[in-house]
Amino acid sequence: MESGMFDLKGKAAVITGGNGGIGLGIAVGLAEAGADILVAARNEQKTNAAVNRLAGLGARAVGTTTNVQNEDEVAEMVQKALNEFGRLDILVNNAGIGIRKSPQDYTLEDWNLIMDINLTGTFLPCREAYSHMAAAGGGKIINIGSMTSIFGHDLVMPYSASKGGVVQLTKSLATAWAKDNIQVNAILPGWIETDLTQPLRTEEDFRERYELISARIPHGRWGTPDDMAGTAVFLAAAASDYVTGVSIPVDGGYVAF
Repeated sequence: MESGMFDLKGKAAVITGGNGGIGLGIAVGLAEAGADILVAARNEQKTNAAVNRLAGLGARAVGTTTNVQNEDEVAEMVQKALNEFGRLDILVNNAGIGIRKSPQDYTLEDWNLIMDINLTGTFLPCREAYSHMAAAGGGKIINIGSMTSIFGHDLVMPYSASKGGVVQLTKSLATAWAKDNIQVNAILPGWIETDLTQPLRTEEDFRERYELISARIPHGRWGTPDDMAGTAVFLAAAASDYVTGVSIPVDGGYVAF
């Protein structure tokens, strides 16, 4: 296969929640492959730090403050990418939130917040990007699900439900937009060392659970955000032009064990 199949030079990517954790790991991978990057997130200080890191890799990188629950802000995010780069080739929907409780303890406000950010906050950027990608002759959309997209978890029930929805959304959009040469796929991260999973890794209350999780990972370690980069580059590049509607676990073999 030609090396150009993974070359993202001249491509422009928007990454929601791209200022830390998995989002930043993906942003670094796409930048190293040559893409221009718009980091869209809510914490301006973290976004500025992420943009500086990407610029240090030689990428054209800019940031914007975006709440993915808000239609107007999502529209402004996409327009900023078009203004800055003149195009939008890649959309990575990574923004997400999790709240740990037993199912019976969630309030309706908890449920709505998680669904709004994780599921609606994936749909809105996809919808906004569609017309621009279709007019340009195609594009790549990468939605970030979770291993809880395919099995349940007792302490993050709404998160699991929202991420299951992300997988079904991915399949539906892939089916609808294949005619427009837009490939829509998902990455399902396993147990990754991020701020979201820090309590499981560090708090004594979760010690037994942490040890059980770790023992089940065939690769022998938790993942890092950098482990997401290769799969993201593949799904963003010409190498995956005939791949759409799939959800790829990146989990060190956890779901296979």
